[in-house]
Amino acid sequence: MTAIYKHPEFRIGVRDMLAVAPGMAAWGLMTGVAMIKSGLSLVEVLMMGLLVFAGSSQLAALPLIIAGAPMWVVLATALCVNLRFMVFSVHLRSYVMHQPFWRRLVSGYFTTDPTYVQFTKRFPHPADDAAGKRAQEAYLAGNSALGWVNWMAASLLGIALANSIPVSWGLGFAGILALLGIMSSLATTRLRVLAAAVAGSVAVVTYGLPLKLNIIVAILLAVAVCLLLEKPFLEAHAIKPNMPKNKP
Repeated sequence: MTAIYKHPEFRIGVRDMLAVAPGMAAWGLMTGVAMIKSGLSLVEVLMMGLLVFAGSSQLAALPLIIAGAPMWVVLATALCVNLRFMVFSVHLRSYVMHQPFWRRLVSGYFTTDPTYVQFTKRFPHPADDAAGKRAQEAYLAGNSALGWVNWMAASLLGIALANSIPVSWGLGFAGILALLGIMSSLATTRLRVLAAAVAGSVAVVTYGLPLKLNIIVAILLAVAVCLLLEKPFLEAHAIKPNMPKNKP
Protein backbone atom coordinates (compact mmCIF):
# COMPACT_ATOMS: atom_id res chain seq x y z
CA MET A 1 0.00 0.00 0.00
CA THR A 2 1.30 3.46 -0.88
CA ALA A 3 2.57 5.50 2.08
CA ILE A 4 -0.11 7.85 3.32
CA TYR A 5 2.07 10.93 2.88
CA LYS A 6 2.31 10.18 -0.85
CA HIS A 7 -1.47 10.28 -1.30
CA PRO A 8 -2.75 13.40 -3.13
CA GLU A 9 -5.16 14.16 -0.30
CA PHE A 10 -2.23 14.47 2.12
CA ARG A 11 -0.93 17.46 0.15
CA ILE A 12 -4.43 18.96 -0.03
CA GLY A 13 -4.71 18.68 3.75
CA VAL A 14 -1.38 20.48 4.15
CA ARG A 15 -2.45 23.18 1.68
CA ASP A 16 -5.72 23.84 3.51
CA MET A 17 -3.95 24.16 6.86
CA LEU A 18 -1.52 26.67 5.35
CA ALA A 19 -4.44 29.08 4.99
CA VAL A 20 -4.85 29.41 8.77
CA ALA A 21 -1.29 28.59 9.83
CA PRO A 22 -0.19 32.23 10.40
CA GLY A 23 -3.06 32.92 12.79
CA MET A 24 -2.52 29.68 14.67
CA ALA A 25 1.22 30.39 14.85
CA ALA A 26 0.54 33.75 16.49
CA TRP A 27 -1.72 32.02 19.01
CA GLY A 28 0.93 29.37 19.69
CA LEU A 29 3.60 32.05 20.10
CA MET A 30 1.50 33.87 22.67
CA THR A 31 0.75 30.62 24.50
CA GLY A 32 4.47 29.88 24.78
CA VAL A 33 5.10 33.36 26.20
CA ALA A 34 2.20 33.02 28.66
CA MET A 35 3.47 29.66 29.93
CA ILE A 36 6.90 31.10 30.74
CA LYS A 37 5.39 34.25 32.30
CA SER A 38 3.24 32.06 34.57
CA GLY A 39 6.29 31.05 36.58
CA LEU A 40 6.33 27.37 35.58
CA SER A 41 9.72 25.75 35.23
CA LEU A 42 11.13 25.12 31.77
CA VAL A 43 10.52 21.37 32.12
CA GLU A 44 6.89 21.97 33.17
CA VAL A 45 6.35 24.39 30.29
CA LEU A 46 7.75 21.96 27.74
CA MET A 47 5.74 19.06 29.11
CA MET A 48 2.55 21.13 29.12
CA GLY A 49 3.13 22.31 25.58
CA LEU A 50 3.86 18.85 24.19
CA LEU A 51 1.30 16.81 26.11
CA VAL A 52 -1.68 19.16 26.38
CA PHE A 53 -1.59 20.62 22.84
CA ALA A 54 -4.69 22.72 23.45
CA GLY A 55 -4.11 26.45 23.46
CA SER A 56 -7.51 27.49 24.84
CA SER A 57 -7.31 25.20 27.87
CA GLN A 58 -3.65 26.11 28.45
CA LEU A 59 -4.46 29.83 28.50
CA ALA A 60 -7.50 29.20 30.73
CA ALA A 61 -5.52 27.11 33.22
CA LEU A 62 -2.45 29.35 33.50
CA PRO A 63 -4.09 32.21 35.48
CA LEU A 64 -5.48 29.64 37.91
CA ILE A 65 -2.05 28.06 38.32
CA ILE A 66 -0.52 31.49 38.96
CA ALA A 67 -3.22 32.23 41.55
CA GLY A 68 -2.52 28.92 43.32
CA ALA A 69 -5.99 27.51 42.68
CA PRO A 70 -6.67 23.91 43.75
CA MET A 71 -5.83 21.28 41.18
CA TRP A 72 -9.46 20.23 40.79
CA VAL A 73 -10.38 23.79 39.79
CA VAL A 74 -7.62 23.86 37.16
CA LEU A 75 -8.68 20.47 35.77
CA ALA A 76 -12.38 21.37 35.82
CA THR A 77 -11.68 24.58 33.92
CA ALA A 78 -9.61 22.80 31.29
CA LEU A 79 -12.35 20.17 30.97
CA CYS A 80 -15.08 22.77 30.47
CA VAL A 81 -13.07 24.64 27.85
CA ASN A 82 -12.35 21.44 25.93
CA LEU A 83 -15.80 19.87 26.09
CA ARG A 84 -16.33 20.88 22.47
CA PHE A 85 -13.98 18.07 21.50
CA MET A 86 -16.53 15.59 22.76
CA VAL A 87 -18.88 16.94 20.09
CA PHE A 88 -16.09 16.64 17.53
CA SER A 89 -15.45 13.05 18.59
CA VAL A 90 -19.08 12.04 18.26
CA HIS A 91 -19.21 13.48 14.74
CA LEU A 92 -15.89 11.96 13.66
CA ARG A 93 -16.65 8.53 15.11
CA SER A 94 -18.16 7.20 11.89
CA TYR A 95 -15.09 8.38 9.96
CA VAL A 96 -12.48 6.57 12.08
CA MET A 97 -14.16 3.54 13.67
CA HIS A 98 -12.59 1.22 11.09
CA GLN A 99 -9.13 2.14 12.44
CA PRO A 100 -7.35 0.38 15.32
CA PHE A 101 -7.80 1.86 18.79
CA TRP A 102 -4.28 3.31 18.97
CA ARG A 103 -4.78 5.17 15.69
CA ARG A 104 -8.02 6.68 16.95
CA LEU A 105 -6.18 7.88 20.04
CA VAL A 106 -3.49 9.47 17.88
CA SER A 107 -6.14 11.14 15.71
CA GLY A 108 -7.81 12.51 18.84
CA TYR A 109 -4.55 14.02 20.07
CA PHE A 110 -3.79 15.75 16.77
CA THR A 111 -7.34 16.99 16.09
CA THR A 112 -7.79 20.74 16.58
CA ASP A 113 -10.59 23.17 15.80
CA PRO A 114 -9.22 24.06 12.34
CA THR A 115 -8.53 20.40 11.56
CA TYR A 116 -12.07 19.38 12.45
CA VAL A 117 -13.65 22.21 10.48
CA GLN A 118 -11.52 21.74 7.37
CA PHE A 119 -11.85 17.96 7.41
CA THR A 120 -15.64 17.94 7.71
CA LYS A 121 -15.90 20.63 5.08
CA ARG A 122 -13.78 18.56 2.69
CA PHE A 123 -15.62 15.33 3.54
CA PRO A 124 -19.22 16.03 4.64
CA HIS A 125 -19.94 12.29 4.83
CA PRO A 126 -17.86 9.21 5.76
CA ALA A 127 -16.58 7.16 2.83
CA ASP A 128 -18.10 3.74 2.13
CA ASP A 129 -15.23 2.18 0.19
CA ALA A 130 -11.57 1.51 1.01
CA ALA A 131 -10.25 4.10 -1.45
CA GLY A 132 -12.45 6.81 0.01
CA LYS A 133 -11.46 5.95 3.56
CA ARG A 134 -7.79 6.05 2.56
CA ALA A 135 -8.28 9.50 1.02
CA GLN A 136 -9.91 10.78 4.21
CA GLU A 137 -7.12 9.35 6.34
CA ALA A 138 -4.49 11.00 4.12
CA TYR A 139 -6.19 14.39 4.25
CA LEU A 140 -6.56 14.23 8.03
CA ALA A 141 -2.92 13.18 8.41
CA GLY A 142 -1.59 15.99 6.24
CA ASN A 143 -3.79 18.62 7.84
CA SER A 144 -3.00 17.47 11.38
CA ALA A 145 0.74 17.11 10.74
CA LEU A 146 1.20 20.67 9.56
CA GLY A 147 -1.09 21.97 12.31
CA TRP A 148 0.98 20.24 15.00
CA VAL A 149 4.36 21.30 13.58
CA ASN A 150 3.15 24.88 13.12
CA TRP A 151 1.80 25.12 16.66
CA MET A 152 4.78 23.47 18.35
CA ALA A 153 7.33 25.55 16.44
CA ALA A 154 5.52 28.77 17.33
CA SER A 155 5.02 27.72 20.95
CA LEU A 156 8.71 26.83 21.37
CA LEU A 157 9.66 30.14 19.77
CA GLY A 158 7.42 31.91 22.27
CA ILE A 159 9.12 30.05 25.11
CA ALA A 160 12.55 31.05 23.81
CA LEU A 161 11.58 34.70 23.27
CA ALA A 162 9.35 35.06 26.33
CA ASN A 163 11.40 37.91 27.79
CA SER A 164 11.29 39.84 24.51
CA ILE A 165 7.57 39.50 23.66
CA PRO A 166 5.13 41.14 26.13
CA VAL A 167 1.82 39.41 26.73
CA SER A 168 0.12 42.79 26.22
CA TRP A 169 0.69 42.46 22.46
CA GLY A 170 -2.30 40.13 22.40
CA LEU A 171 -0.98 38.01 19.54
CA GLY A 172 -3.33 35.22 20.55
CA PHE A 173 -6.21 37.22 19.09
CA ALA A 174 -4.85 36.39 15.64
CA GLY A 175 -5.70 32.75 16.32
CA ILE A 176 -9.26 33.72 17.21
CA LEU A 177 -9.53 35.64 13.95
CA ALA A 178 -8.32 32.56 12.05
CA LEU A 179 -11.00 30.43 13.71
CA LEU A 180 -13.65 33.03 12.91
CA GLY A 181 -12.59 32.94 9.28
CA ILE A 182 -12.99 29.20 8.87
CA MET A 183 -16.18 29.21 10.93
CA SER A 184 -17.69 31.83 8.65
CA SER A 185 -16.96 29.65 5.63
CA LEU A 186 -19.21 26.96 7.14
CA ALA A 187 -22.19 29.26 7.65
CA THR A 188 -23.86 28.03 4.49
CA THR A 189 -27.45 27.75 5.78
CA ARG A 190 -29.73 29.96 7.83
CA LEU A 191 -29.80 27.35 10.59
CA ARG A 192 -26.00 27.36 10.87
CA VAL A 193 -25.93 31.15 10.93
CA LEU A 194 -28.55 31.10 13.69
CA ALA A 195 -26.52 28.55 15.69
CA ALA A 196 -23.42 30.75 15.48
CA ALA A 197 -25.39 33.86 16.43
CA VAL A 198 -27.02 32.20 19.43
CA ALA A 199 -23.78 30.67 20.68
CA GLY A 200 -21.84 33.91 20.26
CA SER A 201 -24.48 36.08 21.92
CA VAL A 202 -24.98 33.74 24.88
CA ALA A 203 -21.21 33.38 25.40
CA VAL A 204 -20.88 37.18 25.64
CA VAL A 205 -23.91 37.66 27.91
CA THR A 206 -22.79 34.91 30.32
CA TYR A 207 -19.10 35.83 30.22
CA GLY A 208 -19.04 36.42 33.98
CA LEU A 209 -19.75 32.76 34.82
CA PRO A 210 -16.87 30.98 36.60
CA LEU A 211 -14.74 28.20 35.11
CA LYS A 212 -15.50 29.33 31.54
CA LEU A 213 -18.99 27.89 31.92
CA ASN A 214 -20.28 30.53 29.52
CA ILE A 215 -18.88 28.38 26.70
CA ILE A 216 -20.86 25.35 27.84
CA VAL A 217 -24.06 27.36 28.30
CA ALA A 218 -23.63 28.88 24.84
CA ILE A 219 -23.16 25.47 23.22
CA LEU A 220 -26.14 23.93 25.03
CA LEU A 221 -28.50 26.76 24.12
CA ALA A 222 -27.35 26.86 20.50
CA VAL A 223 -27.85 23.10 20.19
CA ALA A 224 -31.27 23.28 21.88
CA VAL A 225 -32.48 26.06 19.59
CA CYS A 226 -31.30 24.25 16.47
CA LEU A 227 -32.87 20.97 17.55
CA LEU A 228 -36.21 22.74 18.04
CA LEU A 229 -36.01 24.41 14.65
CA GLU A 230 -34.34 21.64 12.63
CA LYS A 231 -37.49 19.73 11.67
CA PRO A 232 -39.51 22.82 10.63
CA PHE A 233 -36.46 24.11 8.75
CA LEU A 234 -35.98 20.87 6.84
CA GLU A 235 -39.68 20.65 6.05
CA ALA A 236 -39.71 24.22 4.78
CA HIS A 237 -36.76 23.59 2.46
CA ALA A 238 -37.67 20.07 1.37
CA ILE A 239 -38.46 19.46 -2.28
CA LYS A 240 -42.03 18.37 -2.57
CA PRO A 241 -42.43 15.17 -4.57
CA ASN A 242 -44.39 15.32 -7.79
CA MET A 243 -47.96 14.35 -7.25
CA PRO A 244 -49.15 11.49 -9.47
CA LYS A 245 -51.53 12.53 -12.19
CA ASN A 246 -55.08 11.31 -11.95
CA LYS A 247 -55.89 8.61 -14.41
CA PRO A 248 -58.82 9.27 -16.73
